[in-house]
Amino acid sequence: MSSIPKITVLMPVYNCELYIKEAVDSILNQTFPDFEFIIIDDASSDATVSIIKAYDDPRIKLIQKPKNSGYTNSLNHGLTIAKGEYIARMDGDDISLPERFAKQVDFLDANNDIALCGTLYQIIGTEKICNHPVIHDEIKVKLILGCYIAHPTVMFVKSKFDQYKLEYDSNMEPAEDYELWSRLVFLEKIANINEVLLLYRVHPQQASIVRNEKQNRVAQEIRINMLRKVIPSLDKELYFFDLKRQDSNLKSILEKLNEKVNLLNSLIVVNKQKKIYENNMFLQVINEEKKSFYSSFQNRSFIYSIGDFINILIKHPDFFKNIGFIRTAKFIVKSVFYKKNK
Repeated sequence: MSSIPKITVLMPVYNCELYIKEAVDSILNQTFPDFEFIIIDDASSDATVSIIKAYDDPRIKLIQKPKNSGYTNSLNHGLTIAKGEYIARMDGDDISLPERFAKQVDFLDANNDIALCGTLYQIIGTEKICNHPVIHDEIKVKLILGCYIAHPTVMFVKSKFDQYKLEYDSNMEPAEDYELWSRLVFLEKIANINEVLLLYRVHPQQASIVRNEKQNRVAQEIRINMLRKVIPSLDKELYFFDLKRQDSNLKSILEKLNEKVNLLNSLIVVNKQKKIYENNMFLQVINEEKKSFYSSFQNRSFIYSIGDFINILIKHPDFFKNIGFIRTAKFIVKSVFYKKNK
């Protein structure tokens, strides 16, 4: 390995004794050997550190934090001390396939306009493969729906992160990676290699499982911030209005239906003008949101009237197209046989 490695592998760990050996072995067995391997332990209380110390490989640089200060803190510290041209992320419970680094380095070397590339991954113990979008424009718009860059698969160009002073936001844990990608995608191009290069482990101790409620809340903030690139004053409560949690009467729900559909239509119109997102891809995402909202409305146990049917037909003619023929037929039957309570 040269004094300045091609890659810095950055792996924060905390109480990973069950899986850490497989993770470390998968890095040391990469076909591309020119890397430094920074492992930052966040004051583990199990055998994680002793397992790491048993390795005799000069590429491993173990940093032991005296007290637990969090995953994001470890990541940001790693970014400041990394020497590599590229930084590869890894987690202490996953497995990188042997050709991962070689293929990501080849990809980034050949595509100087790409700042970050992830890969597809497979869930350990299953046949499930997560097929994320691969081109920048599609990833950009799909990030409105969720995180389509898998954190432990990424390799990115350190100089471009330094240029924009990019780091992880601790306030956005446990979706700090998603939030970072949502900023990066407006500064540089990103991509996914269309190949499984990492095996991803799902287990009960994962942060995404343990802190699922907070992760969902933070993800909503990220999504609304991305949509506010189109309409800065976008109403968060209206966009995420959830019919399943509403006890309001039908008239009130119909008003919200009108408001939300108008909001979604406005997003389509304004984005077409501003060209923030690729128009056809953005249209597809917003139409899917509209379809989901219509479906939720149709599934509610409302009592409809023929007047409600006509009202919706006039104001939202695409409602019935979105819910399909069978649901439309049920809606009409319910409306026709509606009887007011005396």
